[in-house]
Amino acid sequence: MQALLDSIAANRFVIVGRVGMDLFPEPAGTGVEEATLMNVDMGGSAANTAAGIVKLGGAASLVTCVSDDAVGRACVRLLGKYGVGTDHVRTVGGEARNSLALYESRMEDHQSVIYRNGAADFEMTEADVRAVDYSQFGALVTAGTVFAAEPSRSAAFTAFELARTAGLPIIFDVDYRPYSWPSPQVAEDVLSRAGALSDVIVGNDEEFGFMAGGIDKGLDKARALAASTATIVIYKMGPDGAVTIDQTGETRSGIYPVTALKPTGAGDSFMAGLLTGIADGLSLHDAVLRGSACAAIVVGKPGCAPAMPDPDTLAQFLSDHPGPTTP
Repeated sequence: MQALLDSIAANRFVIVGRVGMDLFPEPAGTGVEEATLMNVDMGGSAANTAAGIVKLGGAASLVTCVSDDAVGRACVRLLGKYGVGTDHVRTVGGEARNSLALYESRMEDHQSVIYRNGAADFEMTEADVRAVDYSQFGALVTAGTVFAAEPSRSAAFTAFELARTAGLPIIFDVDYRPYSWPSPQVAEDVLSRAGALSDVIVGNDEEFGFMAGGIDKGLDKARALAASTATIVIYKMGPDGAVTIDQTGETRSGIYPVTALKPTGAGDSFMAGLLTGIADGLSLHDAVLRGSACAAIVVGKPGCAPAMPDPDTLAQFLSDHPGPTTP
């Protein structure tokens, strides 16, 4: 356990996953059908997490592929804007295209539309992950989408092996997105394999339930992973908070209630807050609470990457908020 925390404390992360482009109507509350003005910014779960880590004082580099067009170039520019390392972002030609997310900044009748056909990030190969010097980082972070198609799937598993050989812990956000997978059966098998290879696993009750074959079995699945292969498992339950399972047992934590503007970006911000919280010396319980605070901040603002808090924003939020719910 201590070796894992020490590695995360380096606060330098290699993140394997996607970067995409987000479009969201302006002003907040506008539906896509009525929109005449769109904000354009960076998206993609891995890129969002990387941006959140950098904003909170950590360092993050992304390993992925982008399309050889204006959208791909914009994504690389935006990674640079947020301070995310791009040395291992490769441009691919042909018909590959960057993912595109179109979503509304409203809760009622919220629409999120994700375009992922022929996604450029799925073109990541074993050569891409072998080109990384893992000794320069403290931990590897990835999310489930990276495993949804080949050659990205094999490359991600190779990255796990290389990171493990270099002594890096593997931090895995289940992040199950059905539209990315050929079938639920393939997803269940592959995500379970990835989970069994990970040191830290973060997912919600539906995702653990999916891997277990039923939402009612999700917490038992999380407990089983913590008892066998994982050092830390965080089982998120939305408004009911989270259960953190480690070698000392189970700890429950609440959430920071806010009036949400949108439902997107919370999981990415939670991961950034969790990891930088551990890196800053917080206890695991307090780091989970920091992740929950970051998630609350992001759902209260337009956008995902631009909504990620910096230390001043986080400190102001915690000062103004009455505190988390009692789990």
